[in-house]
Amino acid sequence: MHTELRIDASRRRSPRITSVGGLAGRQTGPDTVHLIGTAATPLGGDTISVRISVAAGARLDVRSVAASLAMPGAAQRHSSAHWHVELGAGASLVFDPEPMVVVSDASHTVLNVIELEQDSDLWLRERVQIGRLDEGAGQRASSMHCDVGGRPLLRHRVELGEGTVAHDGLSAPMSMSSTLRYPDSRDSEVDLAGGTVRLALAGGGSLSTSVGHRLQPTR
Repeated sequence: MHTELRIDASRRRSPRITSVGGLAGRQTGPDTVHLIGTAATPLGGDTISVRISVAAGARLDVRSVAASLAMPGAAQRHSSAHWHVELGAGASLVFDPEPMVVVSDASHTVLNVIELEQDSDLWLRERVQIGRLDEGAGQRASSMHCDVGGRPLLRHRVELGEGTVAHDGLSAPMSMSSTLRYPDSRDSEVDLAGGTVRLALAGGGSLSTSVGHRLQPTR
């Protein structure tokens, strides 16, 4: 199945939402949209394309009503998603969906492309868990390309799960929480005990990454 979702936010009207396939959006507040699954996706062989556009001076808060499951299909185990986020001058976006769980024997790839202006405001978090309880054979790769004013801010890729370059059977992380903030003037910080690193980006903003065995509850 191929899924397409588009969310366009403007200062002068409610967010405009169009969708086809297994993912939809519902407006739950003046500037808030919740993502809702309308069919089991992603299954192996599925593709998802999401575009979020926040016009100049507008604000948008995107959440989801539940965690998503990446599952193998009858003939394929791999699925993919492409998220394209665009913020205009003075626009603000908070993107904080519930985690994705990649179940045993599933493989999922995500590409995030983000385009900001110098005075845009972004808080974007993605969370992933490899395997349900006592599962550990799923795989996920995520790439993030973020530009500010047409200039590169971040090129980032993380792989988790069996068969990836950083995996080993004894101590490989099986969960990740990653937050991109722009702007953010704080210095880099490393918390070895908590498995969290926040890196200050040369072009402004920060990338915080936390890895572990299981995702920790958040508010």
